[in-house]
Amino acid sequence: MTDVVVTSPASLRVPELGQFRRIVIKVGSSLLVDRERGRLKRNWLSALVQDIARLHEKGAEVIVVSSGAIALGRTVLQFPPGSLKLEESQAAAAVGQIALARRWTEALAVHEIIAGQILLTFSDTEKRRRYLHARATIGKLLELKAIPIINENDSVATSEIRYGDNDRLAARVATMVGADLLILLSDVDGLYTAPPGGNPHARHIPMVAKITPEIEAMAGGAASELSRGGMRTKVEAGKIATAGGACMMITDGRVDSPLGAVMNGGLCTWFLSPSNPVTARKKWIAGTLQPLGVLHVDAGAERALRRGASLLPAGVKRLEGNFHRGDAVSVRDQDGREIGRGLIGYDADEAAMIAGHATQDIEQILGHGGRATMVHRDDLVLFAHDDFEIGVKDNV
Repeated sequence: MTDVVVTSPASLRVPELGQFRRIVIKVGSSLLVDRERGRLKRNWLSALVQDIARLHEKGAEVIVVSSGAIALGRTVLQFPPGSLKLEESQAAAAVGQIALARRWTEALAVHEIIAGQILLTFSDTEKRRRYLHARATIGKLLELKAIPIINENDSVATSEIRYGDNDRLAARVATMVGADLLILLSDVDGLYTAPPGGNPHARHIPMVAKITPEIEAMAGGAASELSRGGMRTKVEAGKIATAGGACMMITDGRVDSPLGAVMNGGLCTWFLSPSNPVTARKKWIAGTLQPLGVLHVDAGAERALRRGASLLPAGVKRLEGNFHRGDAVSVRDQDGREIGRGLIGYDADEAAMIAGHATQDIEQILGHGGRATMVHRDDLVLFAHDDFEIGVKDNV
């Protein structure tokens, strides 16, 4: 490999942990589990949770994507060392998930923080309806000041429908919840110009402004039999996270209090995002998704939207199309002009039933409690007056 020097524009500043408000932290199996004894590293976990509690105290919302279920479960089931068959991995995961959730719950309880377990598969972050349910559950846990502990649902996932590594799962979770930072705790302190284990001339890269083919070529392979990902999957995770508006950091998780170490000047690599989660999400809604329906709103609703409000059922005069919850819809004014696009909160049949009605009437009309908004402002992009090109107007 040729000698590569990576520089960042002088105007770019190295981020600080304290500036981020919603943080996803990925913890690998090799960090959590003692490979020789197959037991959880309790002292290490306690030190990490202390770091997390400090972020939590300062108002940051923290989500943990934790590996370790299979590694713990195979010990309990006394599987021999080496690779496992699919059904053996699933059995180990089923046993290990219980132990893993319990350990996280106990560690967080020391700091009076509630833990909530969420098990995801690939389709939970890729299929719209399941994605929305998962996003809503995580959002409610954060609202309640709990910390979601997320893992791939290895007890049911097959090789065809799984992520296979929690780096990319963590990146998908980060984009799903609108996180502004993804932290990958690894067995290396960041990205190097070459795999540092086999190249004494490899140089550490403190900051990556943009993931280029040159950056991708620097990634090596997996370093541990307990880990299913290497630097290559971490760089791939970085592409997902930064495209979704989140910065990403890779740092050495093997030390006690790894986040504290970074705050005290420890080595890490920052991957910068060209945007923020709100802007990235709204560009995606405005310019990528094909609208599957149309909502015609009255003048009062349009004025409210321009002031940053969500679209309530009362403001919708009529609708068109066959759409489902989470699909993109076009929002048009009384003259038929497209004034925005958003993600609808109802299927078409229920949306038609509540259109024009007050929010307090939703339950009576539908026979069950529903969402107060037809399109939430976080899922809505407004276009500027007299501007028929798609643009993004922040309205949060």
